[in-house]
Amino acid sequence: MTDTASDTASDTTSDTTSDTTSDTTFFTTMPSPVGRLTLIGSGDHLVGLRFEGERPPTGSVRDDRRLRDAVAQLDEYFAGRRTRFDLPLAPPGTPFQKAVWRARCRRSSRAIGSANHRNPIAIVIPCHRVIGADGSMTGYGGGLDRKRLLLSLEARRVPSGASARAHA
Repeated sequence: MTDTASDTASDTTSDTTSDTTSDTTFFTTMPSPVGRLTLIGSGDHLVGLRFEGERPPTGSVRDDRRLRDAVAQLDEYFAGRRTRFDLPLAPPGTPFQKAVWRARCRRSSRAIGSANHRNPIAIVIPCHRVIGADGSMTGYGGGLDRKRLLLSLEARRVPSGASARAHA
């Protein structure tokens, strides 16, 4: 299927170590417990994940095949069979934002909170796991309802018969 983003109503985007700017930006959509997701790719990388109501980048082309592995891994995550993702990522952002995302968003401060809010590959880069120092629910770019749902999904136990790859 090859729609362009301007033709399709639906649902953010590169790492300094990989040049994806010369490649065509492509996207696919998938249903999820947190609403319809739009996955965005460039080259061999996942560069964005947008929530329902957000459009793909202007000029991007729908390509369900190239993001098939990302969709499969997200399906496994939502089914409780995956806790980590094994995908080539190239989120765009400042050097500080990229450092925060690489650190898996484990510390909390105003600057880190700002970087987390701009995380272009939500869920896969798990910034929804950040909570306040007092244990309170803090902000999340996808909204607190989605954050609660994602944390609830992650609280489920991964089946003991799941493959080692599903935990990677």
